[in-house]
Amino acid sequence: MHPLWPDVQLHLPRVWRAVRAYERDRGAQEDLVQEVLLAVWQGLPRLRDPARLPAYMLRIAHNLGASHVRQAVRTPDRSHLDQEAMESIADAASAPGEADTQWLLDALRLIPLPQRQVLLLQLEGFDYKEIAEMLGISTDNVGVRAHRARKALQEIHDGHQ
Repeated sequence: MHPLWPDVQLHLPRVWRAVRAYERDRGAQEDLVQEVLLAVWQGLPRLRDPARLPAYMLRIAHNLGASHVRQAVRTPDRSHLDQEAMESIADAASAPGEADTQWLLDALRLIPLPQRQVLLLQLEGFDYKEIAEMLGISTDNVGVRAHRARKALQEIHDGHQ
């Protein structure tokens, strides 16, 4: 076992949060988490700075999540999925418990992928510079995407109250 594997397990909840924002289906979430863990396991020997493990894991999770979404977009007739997300948002607004979290995850699935990635990484506590490095974009672009993502979430929120 790689010496960093216990640390990987400590950061697994962050991976799950990222995956849940890309995929609603529990089985597909589990598959995606397994893909992320496999990629992390394979890449651990190349990780030079153990302090960068959380960013490394989330970069993999977001890249695989984005690939998953792009592949799903290529399949025909996703309109019923968007309707499901909208209905789930409405249901979550009136449900107790994890309603806020579920609402956010459902709403995030409705915004464009580049905006979703930035917002998810911000929610995990990464700053603009770290996000820019993870996604390979400029810090200015991170700011633009974050602003657009928050605006889109606000519009979704306002439309379902």
